[in-house]
Order: sequence, then C-alpha cells, then structure tokens
Amino acid sequence: MTYCRSLAAAFLGASLVSAQQTERPQVLFSGPPPAAQQKIPAAPSSAVTNAERMAVVISAWDLDVHLVPSRQSLEAQARVTLHNAGASPLGSIPLQLSSTLKFEQVELNGRRLFYAEDTIDSDTDHTGHLHEAAISLPEPLAPRAQISLTVSYGGTIPLSAGRLVAIGAPEEAARSSDWDRISEDFTGLRGFGDVVWYPVSSVPASLARGASVFNEMGRQKLLDQDATVALRITDEFSSEPPNAAVLDGHFVTLDKPASMPSASFPGVITCSLPATPLGFDTPSLFLATREETDGTGVRVLSTDAGAASALGYLAAARVTQPLVNTWLGRRQHEPLTILELPEANDAPAETGDLLVTPLTAAPSSRLEPLLAHGLAHAAFWSPRGWLNEGVAAFIGTLWIETTEGRTAALENLNAGRPALALAEPATPSESGGEDLLHAISAVYYHSKAAYVLWMLRSIAGDNALQKALKAYDPSQDRQPDYFEHLVEQASGENLSWFFDDWVNRDRGLPDLSITNVYSNPEGNHQTVVAIEIANNGYAEAEVPVTVKGINAAVTQQVRVPARGHITHRISIEGKPQEVDVNDGSVPEVQDSIHRKLFSGS
Repeated sequence: MTYCRSLAAAFLGASLVSAQQTERPQVLFSGPPPAAQQKIPAAPSSAVTNAERMAVVISAWDLDVHLVPSRQSLEAQARVTLHNAGASPLGSIPLQLSSTLKFEQVELNGRRLFYAEDTIDSDTDHTGHLHEAAISLPEPLAPRAQISLTVSYGGTIPLSAGRLVAIGAPEEAARSSDWDRISEDFTGLRGFGDVVWYPVSSVPASLARGASVFNEMGRQKLLDQDATVALRITDEFSSEPPNAAVLDGHFVTLDKPASMPSASFPGVITCSLPATPLGFDTPSLFLATREETDGTGVRVLSTDAGAASALGYLAAARVTQPLVNTWLGRRQHEPLTILELPEANDAPAETGDLLVTPLTAAPSSRLEPLLAHGLAHAAFWSPRGWLNEGVAAFIGTLWIETTEGRTAALENLNAGRPALALAEPATPSESGGEDLLHAISAVYYHSKAAYVLWMLRSIAGDNALQKALKAYDPSQDRQPDYFEHLVEQASGENLSWFFDDWVNRDRGLPDLSITNVYSNPEGNHQTVVAIEIANNGYAEAEVPVTVKGINAAVTQQVRVPARGHITHRISIEGKPQEVDVNDGSVPEVQDSIHRKLFSGS
C-alpha cells in the first residue's frame, strides 16, 4: 500500500454568528454590509485565456475562514498577493474557486472591483467544475508587477464525487477517494487538486485527458513553492468542540472555546497559523474530534474505535525511527501527525507533516515502510519538490532494504521505471522531459528523484550522503546547486557531471548494453576480465559492474559516457562465470539489468 500526496492515491453564503448580544463573541469578519451584498454590476464578459491564467502567480495567501459545519458552509476573506509572470500587461486577473463557492466581493486598496463570473469545467476540484472571476483592474498590471487583492467568498463544501463518477468510477469508490468536505464530525479540505477552497489561478484540466490534472497540480505546486500561507479559523459547533486542528500540514493548538453552545447560539472556537512557507504542497485544513496518542516522534489522532490500532503505529515508529535518524539526523522538528479518516475505505493522503488515513490493525511489518516514509517527511523538508518527495521515497526503499534485502528494495524502486521511461524523451535535445528543478510530474519529482538519491549513494557513499542530508537547511536552499555542493563537500567528489545530466537538465535515461567480454588468465589463479559497455542514451551514468566466479564476486562502480562506450577491467580469483552490468539502481530506457555468461558456465 502506498501513500500519495494527492488524488493519485486512489484513481480508481452561509450565516455567521449573530452579534446582536454584546456578550456573544465577535466574528473575525462579517462580510460586506447589507447594501454592499447586492450584486455589483459585472464588467463586460470576455473569454479568459490560458495564457492569462498562467501569468498569475500567487506569492501569499492571508485567509480568514469561518466554518459552520452544521450547514457544511464556509465564509472567507482572503488577501491574495500575486504578480504578473507573463510577458504582457494584464487588464484583468482570473481567480477560481470550487463550483460550490461563490465570489461575493473583490477589493484593491479598499476600492471595489468589477468582475465577470463564469463556470468552467476542471477536474482539479472534486465537483469537476470551478467558478472563475475575471477581475477588471483599474489599470493593467505590468509584467513582474505585484498587487494584493482582498477577496470575499462563501458557500458550502459537501462531499462530492462528481468528477470521478463522470468518468465512470463507481459511486462508493469515488466517495472514498474524494472525501473532502465540511461536516460536524470531520472537516477535511486538501486543497487544489481535491477541493479548491481558496482562490487560485489555474489552467482547466480533465481526468479524461491523460495526466493533465496531475500535471496541473504539479505546476501549481512548483509555482507556489516559495509562497506563504497565513490562516485564521473560526469554527461553530453545536455539541462538543473539535480538539484537533492541522493547518497546512502543521498541528496547531486550538484556542479555548470563546463560547459553548446554547439553545440560541452555537459554540465558537478558533485556531490560527502565522504566515508559513508552503513549499511544494497545497494549503490544507483539517478539524476533527479525536483521541491523541503520542510517542517516538508520532502523534496519532484517532476516533474512539481506532484508539487500539493507534498503538500499532507507535510501535512501527519505534522500529523505523533509528533508520530515519541515521540518514536525516535528530534535528528538532514537529512529530509526524497521523489523523484517522472517518471511513475505513477512505484513500490515504499526505500533506506536510500530516498523514491522513484510516487506521488499521495490520501487522507492524506492513506499517513500518509507511512510517519510515512519513517520519522522513517530518524530519526533512525542502521547498524543492524533488528533494521533498524524493528523500521520503528514498528512505522508504532503504527500510525495505534493511528488512527484506537489496533485491526487494530495487524491485520496489523499479516499479516506477516503466512509467519514467515512457515519460522521458527519446531525443532530449528535440522534445519533452522535465529537469528535476522544475518537474511538475510525479514520475519525475518522486520516482526519478528516488533513483537520483540511490545513485548518489553509490557514487558518494552512505556516510557522505547522510552528512549532506543532515546538513541540509531549507532556508539556505536559494540556489539550484545548493544540495550539489553539500554532497560534494561531504564526499570530496566533483559531481557536476552527475547533477548536470540528472538534476539540472533532463537528458533522458541511459541505454546500456554489454557489447563484449574477454578474459585473460594471470598468475596466482587470477583472471582479468575486460567488459565492453555501450551507452546509446544521452545521460552519463555510473553503474555497478560485477564479475562472478565459483568462489568469488567483485563489484566496481563504472562510469559510462553518454552516446559512447568504455572497456573496464576487473581481476577475479579463479575462473569467471558471469558478468552483470547495473543491478536496477540506475534507471534505463529498457531493462536495467544486463547479464553475460561465459561459455561453458
């Protein structure tokens, strides 16, 4: 079972608290006054182009959100700071929300702006549709110029399986995947790609068009990796208040209830998160009533029914934590938070230091790889997607190696190779591909990134890579070569050739073959074996080459140039029987294991 951070884990306005009585708590905001709530005349409608949508890059969200779970409703005021990343001035700004939410008012420096609204089809929201406002500006926004808009909006967010049912998914399976909603017992809003509960500017995408939804999700994460999010949440409750809140993947403490529910009024409770870097993720919001169990760097928030299962997750964490410490250090960080989802069949997901999942009484051996992955996310954070996702995937495969052996770990790693090989360009100089620094597809920032770390492990050595990962400081990662320099300093190796082909640029995958082998007996029962290796791909690679005999085996790392060949010699005791090139640790265009038997073997 694999935990993913988005929909890919499973294919398959409302009233605010009355302020009539002075003893009642004041709400964070109450929306526009009654006269202003009348529909402002819209600007003449004009089609919004994808070029205009792609030009808008948001650098900060400051969100006041008021939840009324009894009505599944949300009222919000968002201060959205954005800039024009396009080459032409923007006369209007396109912003979007889930189709169950409505724009109510938009202001710039206290001045109300006209906007034209439309509903567009996009499976980046669970309903399959977005409400889009084309907001007219008093004067065009020049390229690279920045503004801050104040957007008031509201509506409901019920559970919706619309987009998945529309492409033929069974209703029950669709609801298990798209479980996002506001409700009295559980509020879970994962963000863009699941439910668009905050303003965004995105290109419409469809699940019926290949990977377009997932690529747009990745593009948004890449654009937002340097953005910050501040959240202030006010929640109304009618019985017991929620006691667990996780905002943008960060566990936060709920304030003491401002009031408890009565016959006339609901109770009110608040929580907040200051402006915090988002990284390669999406803004998210979770509120629930759960029982907390802590231990070994893990906080489990379970229902009463799941409390017994929570102990199994703590036990798995105790077993896997030493490996995480060995590779990532004992740096101070928040515990991994595991929040139990409402239904047993709900699809797990990750965001920040949070894992949301049904709890299971599975054996520890099944939970341990999941905890290794999750603890790695809690221990290591990077705004760069390939490091943030790749390190956790890498640690997960290291745990498999520790418990089941190297072959099992490489089999797990190679499960992603066919998709990666399909995505990589045949001729990198002509078309396609994504370098890891700007990757938007999970096949790159997850699968290829894990391979890159495995290869660095072979090239630099365990100690050097561990030292680099422990020294990594996300606040210092301002230049593309920051991590490269960390590994070079730790290993004493010049790794510019590797990072140039595998991280900074996408040169595709190597295409290796054994063109010939020769053996020459020497004295003292030694035999020198010459191995000719060709690489028809465009990426240089260093691969393990092994010569096996009856009683001995010798493995050496061999660097094979792109579009070239090399002859490498290895001395072995006795008569050689077999030569292996690559063991699956380096992804290739086709098979990643090559074997040549000597005649008579």
